[in-house]
Amino acid sequence: MSKTQNTQHTRRNWLIGLGLVALVIAAVVWNNSRGQQQPLKIAISPSFASSLQVAVNEAKKQGLNVELIEFSDWNTPNIALNNGDIDANFFQHQPFLNNAIQKSDYKLKPFAVGAASHVGLYSKKYKSLAELPTQARVVIPNDPVNQGRALLLLQQAQLITLQQPGNHLSNLQQIASNPKQLKFIEVEGPQTARALDDADLAFGYPHYLRLAKTADPNDALLLDDNKSALYAILFVVRDDYVDQDDRLAKFVEIYQNSPEVKTALDQEFGAKLWFPAWKLPAQKAI
Repeated sequence: MSKTQNTQHTRRNWLIGLGLVALVIAAVVWNNSRGQQQPLKIAISPSFASSLQVAVNEAKKQGLNVELIEFSDWNTPNIALNNGDIDANFFQHQPFLNNAIQKSDYKLKPFAVGAASHVGLYSKKYKSLAELPTQARVVIPNDPVNQGRALLLLQQAQLITLQQPGNHLSNLQQIASNPKQLKFIEVEGPQTARALDDADLAFGYPHYLRLAKTADPNDALLLDDNKSALYAILFVVRDDYVDQDDRLAKFVEIYQNSPEVKTALDQEFGAKLWFPAWKLPAQKAI
């Protein structure tokens, strides 16, 4: 091969190699761009849709694409997350998450803290707890954690006493005294608001009551005295979750700091019925 041919051959190989490098770079850029276009998927319950949608709209202005997926029950969001179908969920507090992990061996963990709300006792038939008759029908959640929370509130109202007064996982079998012989109706947590029409008294969440339009959340006969982050709603992810480009962290920052989201939370819960739990000391695992 002549010197000229050898030079041409070398140049041709160099150009081919340069072209392959360009193709590889283009493929990487395309894949990264494609990945960035995939929305951050967060499962929620309908009662949190309003404030989260405001956060989604604010995030979009900053170039962050977030998709909310609503589930009407309190089991599917953890199943979907554990299976890797979504990136995060936002519907449960720490005690509920702990119980779900214990019962189903989910590989999940908290990522960040959201809002916390008070809960209350509500009635459409009576104006005070003193009016409540013997054998009144009382609606409470049927899941172990939120049932315990309801029983603690009934104990705060001095309607019952518990065998372990401070146990947030108490159940109906652990009621020590029930002087009014209350009759308990167990329903799924999201349905407590709708069951209010058929009962004398119901344990209620402000956001579900507002969503169901069955009662004004501000008209509780008694609100709990909880002021801790224990029952704050959490952003939850899988144990192996990698926050690509800090997208979830950015979304949480928007949720926690946006004035528009605060206004939505005031409307969703009631301005005096929620508080920013992320400003409180971190709650220890229980």
